[in-house]
Amino acid sequence: MCALSHVAVDAPFEPLVRRIMEEATVIDSRILKIDHFLNHRVEPSFMLAMGNALAERIGPFAPDIVLTAEASGIAPALAVAQALDIALVYAKKYSPDVEAPALSRVVPSPTKGGNTRLVISGRYLTAGLRVAIVDDFLANGRTALALAEIVADAGAHTVVAGFLVEKLFQGGRASLEERGIPIATLAQVARLEGDRVIMREM
Repeated sequence: MCALSHVAVDAPFEPLVRRIMEEATVIDSRILKIDHFLNHRVEPSFMLAMGNALAERIGPFAPDIVLTAEASGIAPALAVAQALDIALVYAKKYSPDVEAPALSRVVPSPTKGGNTRLVISGRYLTAGLRVAIVDDFLANGRTALALAEIVADAGAHTVVAGFLVEKLFQGGRASLEERGIPIATLAQVARLEGDRVIMREM
């Protein structure tokens, strides 16, 4: 279990910021690709380090469980859950048959096209739980918002949402802030210019 500290929820995690600056590929000034270490090829030691750092930021909110969505959210969420020594639940979308009663939301995907259904068994998300939503990216916020709505449907409470990388220029945090959900991040990308990544100035 990580030692919890009073790290600011948006304090940059310098090893991640540095790797984004040095290694990211930018496509069409709108797509940030760091899948060679984040969500396609995963480096376990680095993922655990990021999980510990994110756990430091969300631990003070005292969540009972970590919640994420299949599939790229599972690695960071598992690292955070391990650091906090709490359970991980993930919403299924590739084989969305779950034990009844089922809680679900449909999430539109503007980048991939079409809709995705996220489904969670009510057996694992019960009334009164304090939930930390964790994912790799916060971009348009649709997945995180869908998870927060499912949490509310279950009578549970989203106490914080944590992300490894936030793309500020896509405005995803607004829908979470409207629900009063605090947001923790490790790296905030202000904008993409040509092939350059411009990080938020602290």
